[in-house]
Amino acid sequence: MDPPRPFRLAAPSVTAAARGLRGLRGLAAFSPRLPSPGPAQPQEAASPLPALFRGLGLHERPLERPLGGCRVGRAPLCRSRWCCSRRPRRRPPVPRRAQGTKAVVKGTTVRVGLNFVKIHCQNEAVYQYHVTFSPEVECKAARFAMVKEQRAVTGDVIAFDGSILFLPIQIPKVSLKAQRNSDGQEIIISIQMTKILEPSSDLCIPFYNVVFRRVMKILNMSLVGRNFFEPAQATTLQKYSLHIWPGYAVSIGRKDGGLFLMVDAIHKIIRSESVLSMMQTIHSQSQRTFQDECIKQLVGSVVMTRYNNRTYRVDDIDWDKTPRDTFTLASGQEITFVDYYRKTHGITIRELDQPLLVHKPKEKQMPEGKLKMVLLVPELTFLTGLSDLRKNSRMPKVRMMQNPQQHYQRLAGLLRRIRDSAEASRELERWGLLLDTDIHRTQGHILPAERINLRHRSFLPAEELGWHREVTKEVPIAVISISSWLLVYPKRLQPLAKELLAAMRSSCGAMGMQVGHPSLQELRDDRIETYVRAIQGSLGSQDKVQLLLCIIPGGRDDVYGAIKKLCCVQTPVPSQVISAQSLTGHPGKIRSVVQKVLLQMNCKLGGQLWGVDIPLKQLMVVGMDVHHSRSMGMRSVVGFVASMNPILTKWYSRVVFQMPHQEIADSLRLCLSQALKRFYELNHTLPMKIVVYRDGVSDPQLDTVLKYEVPQLQKSFETFQNYQPSLVVIVVQKQLSTNFYCLIGEELVSPPLGTVIDHSITSSGWQDFFLLAHHSRQGCSIPTRYICMWNTANLSSEHLQRLTFKLCHLYWNWPGTVRVPAPCKYAHKLALLVGQVLHHEPSAHLCEQLFFL
Repeated sequence: MDPPRPFRLAAPSVTAAARGLRGLRGLAAFSPRLPSPGPAQPQEAASPLPALFRGLGLHERPLERPLGGCRVGRAPLCRSRWCCSRRPRRRPPVPRRAQGTKAVVKGTTVRVGLNFVKIHCQNEAVYQYHVTFSPEVECKAARFAMVKEQRAVTGDVIAFDGSILFLPIQIPKVSLKAQRNSDGQEIIISIQMTKILEPSSDLCIPFYNVVFRRVMKILNMSLVGRNFFEPAQATTLQKYSLHIWPGYAVSIGRKDGGLFLMVDAIHKIIRSESVLSMMQTIHSQSQRTFQDECIKQLVGSVVMTRYNNRTYRVDDIDWDKTPRDTFTLASGQEITFVDYYRKTHGITIRELDQPLLVHKPKEKQMPEGKLKMVLLVPELTFLTGLSDLRKNSRMPKVRMMQNPQQHYQRLAGLLRRIRDSAEASRELERWGLLLDTDIHRTQGHILPAERINLRHRSFLPAEELGWHREVTKEVPIAVISISSWLLVYPKRLQPLAKELLAAMRSSCGAMGMQVGHPSLQELRDDRIETYVRAIQGSLGSQDKVQLLLCIIPGGRDDVYGAIKKLCCVQTPVPSQVISAQSLTGHPGKIRSVVQKVLLQMNCKLGGQLWGVDIPLKQLMVVGMDVHHSRSMGMRSVVGFVASMNPILTKWYSRVVFQMPHQEIADSLRLCLSQALKRFYELNHTLPMKIVVYRDGVSDPQLDTVLKYEVPQLQKSFETFQNYQPSLVVIVVQKQLSTNFYCLIGEELVSPPLGTVIDHSITSSGWQDFFLLAHHSRQGCSIPTRYICMWNTANLSSEHLQRLTFKLCHLYWNWPGTVRVPAPCKYAHKLALLVGQVLHHEPSAHLCEQLFFL
């Protein structure tokens, strides 16, 4: 087999794309036998980086393993004679590419507005200095004060972190005298220039963000966490005991198109009642289980202290401490919580016997790595966000939902306030920063609509409407007849059970499903033990039960968890649990619920609902996600899902447990090896292209994924002799603040589905793109970012975008497009079920069924 071709940095053409597709189809002729395990093939060592170029950002690139850092189909406008398009690439420690503007992929174009504001740097340079104190000054605040006194030399515009000083002017090496206030000792301050930075340098961005923090404070905004809010403009919802604070998330970053200010209009929800009031309510409702209920409702939530507008995550409750207890101040003085709040904040604590909330800061947040606990008084803390009860109400959500026009007006209003404030404008001008007067607009392109395939026909879905009608009125790709199944319900819900069966009989025929009469198990009550004993007895007495369907009272998460543990771990059988609350209402609602239940039952038994055209042959698509429990000490769960057939409608799943809050997976070799073995058993061949979608990775973790997870995936190939498939690894990021707007007439609306931006706001270090694959019925449509970390399949940007968009059509729990590719969604659902409910690995008998839907 020929070695993979390296990336080429030429702009794509129709001819080149056609040749690429023919080459990919040609790989389908390779049909390996299942080989015995053999030794790994030795790889030639990469030559060392020439010392001349070390530290200049000119990393070496691999010829045999092209990385995601090189951008397929994007021609950079690089003026350097060391341009990456004119020299061979070898393997670097971390993939990077020279900054440049990429060409837009040809196709149907659309003009897109972004919540980014272009920043122009007026200064020629920023100068970095190293500052030393002799004798050494330990106190950071004292160092700040001493440097601030040297304005005659440094000027008024400085950014200082205690040892590194940034100035917009150049000064010679100097030694200055200062006096320490605590003891009057003379201190010599030495200032020496170490670097001359370009204004748009990455090293300048941290203090540019500090500068913009000052601008927001000048506009009388309060910093809460990382974002700014305006408590004076809060909306109060008396009925829900909520305050809604309007605010902004702002950050400055360097993108392919230059330096940008990212602005997002956000809200913060603060409860009117204190945590103590909430605990008193819990006590009045359930005295016997008071402490357990408090831990369940409070641990993992975020609270805010109004006296300093700081937020904390509640990690535990210390029932043995009260405000009468003492703690040690930085000066070493012992003081009670009651006295501290009275003297420092002028607050009188009224309830002296309340327990204290525990916040455990992350290690990096504590000086010198010393882990300490922060104790909070419930009377002075307020929960943020919506409770489960309030989440069921639409009113708080409607108040915060902003359509694209409203969102844009808030951004434009902030820019106008900055321009109208002489002090805010002057703060930016001191560092040579000039903001555009409006948001950034650029050109995107729209991917072609995807054809949905059922058993007897294919169709193009109506724009933004989905295909619920088609899948409930026509026969899916594969249907499983249900002849032996069990229906369990408590006696008081017997009328609902009869209505459910009648609705199922009337709906299944149009969907091509044959549903026989179930074995009925009526329970005398709705206790957990009653459900478990009845299910165990029925499953043990019958030869083969295809599926178990249970009706449970509304709000009984404990019953749901017990049934799922029994059916997914102890006695493996596909199960469907329906809340009685969802079966009440008008007939149209019940019919819609029953249709969805029938579709899910078909999926869980191995049926296939719909598909799309997949031109790539011998392809396996993998989805990965990690679930982190809110409870302290609970292990994280890796969900792993892999496709098992050419049209990507059969799936194999695995889960792996790892250390609490560990994001980077460490058992991928085992997961992928077993998926490949099962793929071979089903198809009598191994896939020659494996595309992995890795969800849940933030920017600081990208290099770790590249160095740690990608090698694990590659090592799984060593399980098979002479097996060298091409591998693509794509990181999926959906927790974004990026918004797209499209101008229709005089109004801003959400852009069409399939809108892609792959330039201007993309990263200068990775091959990435933004895709808007779903339709948001309320608020703004937020795209998903995809970062290609590794690509030995020579798939162009266009191929990756088209494949990703296709996969966003294949999530069978929703007859429409979703924000992320279906395998990522399946992996998320699997990890969530195991991490929140099962807490054990599911039975291997269910690994080829979507039992977690």
